[in-house]
Amino acid sequence: MGMLSGGAMIAIVVGFVVVVIPMIVAGFLRNVEAGTIRLVSWLHGGTVTYRGPGKSKEIPLLTTGTTISSKVINIDLDITDQTADVDENGTPRPIKVRVLASAIVSVGDTDALIKTAANRFFSKSDSDQLSTLTDLLSSSGRRAMNLLTHDQLFSAKTAPAPARALLPGTSGQTLPVKAAPTALAEAEDRSIEDEDDPLAVIIRKACSRELTDLGLIFNSLNIKVVQSEVAEARRRQSAAEAQANADIVSANQSRRAKEAQLEAERAISDKQRELEQTKASNAALVAQAEAKRQEAAGLQRAAELDATQIAQAKADAAKVRLEAEAAADAEAIRIRKIAEATAESIQKVNQAIQAGGESYFRYRQIELLPQIAPVIADALGEAKLITISNSGEHGAPETTTNNITNVIQTVLAAQLVGRGLLDGNGPSAGDAKLPSPLASSSAVKR
Repeated sequence: MGMLSGGAMIAIVVGFVVVVIPMIVAGFLRNVEAGTIRLVSWLHGGTVTYRGPGKSKEIPLLTTGTTISSKVINIDLDITDQTADVDENGTPRPIKVRVLASAIVSVGDTDALIKTAANRFFSKSDSDQLSTLTDLLSSSGRRAMNLLTHDQLFSAKTAPAPARALLPGTSGQTLPVKAAPTALAEAEDRSIEDEDDPLAVIIRKACSRELTDLGLIFNSLNIKVVQSEVAEARRRQSAAEAQANADIVSANQSRRAKEAQLEAERAISDKQRELEQTKASNAALVAQAEAKRQEAAGLQRAAELDATQIAQAKADAAKVRLEAEAAADAEAIRIRKIAEATAESIQKVNQAIQAGGESYFRYRQIELLPQIAPVIADALGEAKLITISNSGEHGAPETTTNNITNVIQTVLAAQLVGRGLLDGNGPSAGDAKLPSPLASSSAVKR
């Protein structure tokens, strides 16, 4: 039982440590989320402010706490009123103007402003909070519009402007441009803002006390649109002028584009013309080259033809020379054969004469007498024999008889030789040592 009691005590202690102590701590420490402010009031009347993110110290039954938002509040404004314009004579000529803007406010930085906002502003419902801020800022905007002229309103930023740095008193919330600026930087930004946007300056000054009474501060005013009939007329005039200028610019651009196109086309035309001229020149050069090539080919063909003709002529000449040499050789062979045959015939005649002697010669003369008698008669008839003799041995009759005998012997020898040549077995006149025919028919002895 003692052991069980000890185990139970351990379980109780562990449960107390794990469960009870965290519950007690959670009761004393409370989370404060980002963008919120926790106000804790004690019994003695003091109030402690905790800005998130963090934790607040609270003791149940001894403290009272409340949470308010520290985020910026954006209010859209639609303000319509008249301006403070006057004519040249000083007569009021107000112009109806509509301004669309958005204002940004937030809880103040000091504990007093936070406590005031918790009691006077955040104690209302959300709709009452929005309507309160809208009425306050709209009334301030109308008062500002009544103090400004039309041109002063339009000198303000009528388009969505970049977010401005928040004014002092915005600690704990997100700043659009920069967080926690120094006092000097805030003063410079405010001075620049005052110069750029008079409407925002007047609205801020007009509503600063009312916002402070609610525990809030004015951060910035963003003017979206400023509308008026005059502005619309000016806008239309500006639009027409802008359109006219745009048309002029477009016409100038079109003209320059057309001039550039014409210049490009002219350049292209010049290039094409140069290209055509180059092509024509190249074609002429090609034609000249082709003509020279054809001329060279013609000269080559003529040279080849001449060479062929010369070769043919040389071949024909060689052929003719060979044929002439062959013919000459053949004729020489024939003449040599004839000479050899003639020499052989004469040799045979000489051999016959040597063998038969004078009897063979006389036999041949008697055998040929019928054939040579007419020839001897013709020869004697044509012969003109004149015999002159001065020797004392023989007289003229004997000499004449000897000459006639010689003529007859010569004719007989000639006939014998001719027939011997024809038959192939007759003697020649040289080999027989006979006198030539009619050689002594005109012999004159002195």
